[in-house]
Amino acid sequence: MPDEMNLLLARLQRLCEDLPGVEAGTSYGTPALKAGGKLFVRVKDAGTLVLMAPMDEKERLIEMAPGTYYETDHYRGWPALLVRAAAIDDEDLRHRLAEAWHLKAPAKLRRMRD
Repeated sequence: MPDEMNLLLARLQRLCEDLPGVEAGTSYGTPALKAGGKLFVRVKDAGTLVLMAPMDEKERLIEMAPGTYYETDHYRGWPALLVRAAAIDDEDLRHRLAEAWHLKAPAKLRRMRD
């Protein structure tokens, strides 16, 4: 795995330290973080994240910050948002990760955090 992808995974893990049950794994052959076995974020490539998000939130974020959030035809109609990793600061990314975790984490893990 390229160094840039390892650095991006390390950043994600650091920002998710306070989320219960986060485990590293893979998705489509790239590094991913899961909650209770459910994917909530993955590294697509050295500069791009795939973050799970409800459709209405996805559309709002893309409209609000198209330099950070976007989608390709492949992700159209799916609750997954593409994120330019270099364009998002740690505070915003931590928030987005917590939202994605909450969306995908099993109820037992969500109760541990709430």
